[in-house]
Amino acid sequence: MSAPRTLYDKIIDAHRIMTFEGANSPGERLLLYIDRTVLNEYTSPQAFTGLRHAARKPWCPEAALGVVDHVNSTHPDPGAGRLDDGARRQIAYFLENGRDFGVEILDVYDPRQGIEHVVMPELGLVLPGMVIAAGDSHSTTYGAFGAVGFGIGTSDIEHMLATQTLIYHRLKNMRITVHGRLAVGITAKDLIMEVIRQIGAAGASGHAVEFAGEAISALDLEARMTICNMAVECGARVALMAPDEKVIAYVAQRPRAPSADLLNLAIPQWRTLRSDPDASFDKERTFNASDIPPMVTWGTSPDQALAITDRVPDPETLPADRRADAARALDYMGLKPNTRLQDITIDRAFIGSCTNARLSDLRDAARILKGRKVAPGVRAMIAPGSSLVRKAAEDEGLDRVFVEAGFEWRRSGCSLCLAMNDDSLAPGERCASSTNRNFEGRQGVGGRTHLMSPAMVAAAAVTGKLTDVRLFSTGVDD
Repeated sequence: MSAPRTLYDKIIDAHRIMTFEGANSPGERLLLYIDRTVLNEYTSPQAFTGLRHAARKPWCPEAALGVVDHVNSTHPDPGAGRLDDGARRQIAYFLENGRDFGVEILDVYDPRQGIEHVVMPELGLVLPGMVIAAGDSHSTTYGAFGAVGFGIGTSDIEHMLATQTLIYHRLKNMRITVHGRLAVGITAKDLIMEVIRQIGAAGASGHAVEFAGEAISALDLEARMTICNMAVECGARVALMAPDEKVIAYVAQRPRAPSADLLNLAIPQWRTLRSDPDASFDKERTFNASDIPPMVTWGTSPDQALAITDRVPDPETLPADRRADAARALDYMGLKPNTRLQDITIDRAFIGSCTNARLSDLRDAARILKGRKVAPGVRAMIAPGSSLVRKAAEDEGLDRVFVEAGFEWRRSGCSLCLAMNDDSLAPGERCASSTNRNFEGRQGVGGRTHLMSPAMVAAAAVTGKLTDVRLFSTGVDD
């Protein structure tokens, strides 16, 4: 009888072509088959140039999808956005590469255009048991479907396109179990931020992290994607959740789902994709969902986070190995120790990104914003995760809620998640953001980012300061 295996090891074993060294152990160097990839205009140009110089073609161009998402403008008027010459060249070359190499590209005018990690699942291109490698670290998102997803560099993109394989090193296994249920007003974003805070920015380095427990099972697919998306911020190279009936139902409804006959063949196999009961994990961590409060970051790393009811920490009270980073973060963020987080005023509010710009995220924000107005002096923006999400939100009338509240209703793209387009913070501007990273300069040179859930962003936009969203759920507007 074979030894018990984790879900991660099962998927890797099913895609292993050959082993070079260290068979079946962490660090094993192997040749791995890749099922699918998604390409963007920012990380793919050098890979395509390499193929051109070597006179190679993609081995399986239909296994790739390209989307324009990083450098495009999200201005509501398609003709009014500002693109620099570099962005124009990137987009033009991306479209040229799609034509020349037979890769489907969704350009900025395609009704399915959007952020890659939103578009792939909503089209039905992510299936349980797959291995998906892409030129973006948040490819961990696909673990919500029981697929192994991970980010790769440009040279690896070229190799993968040419051969549909990668040289890969097997990871260690880590399991994070979340018991109980999230309290009212607490979201998947709060859950993963608390996990990152507890285990640290490098707590899962070198590991594939499997999320388990009744709190995870209770979440819908969009919430699960949020957790897997941000797992990379605690060092996870891969994030995974065992696929269940919610996954099967979600996939079956997608426009590019397998045919009914193929689904009937696949579903019994998908139901076997879970870790064996006696599988061994190199690390284990346990959390109780009912203990998790609304979270917000105060520093310049996703693990520098606290409950919204807390105060900015004093570096001198932190462990010695964290004091220097905390002091630097407070200096950059312009904050003083012991300041109440709810006393911190904001200049900007942003809802978007591959972490939190799906339809359920927009509904959460709309519930807070309905009948309210953005505070004077705050500029608020929403960039839906895809054009399909944007249309669905408009069909429900969410766009009217946002516009009446004072939010800019923008088009789809990475937008203010990162300063690679015409949406960026000015030096010193402070932003409540539903994105995934609060690094120095991430949203613009000198910009100051506080990560939180979309509902928390909406609450901050209305009050003009970081705010406990639970005050709104009880009818208190202060």
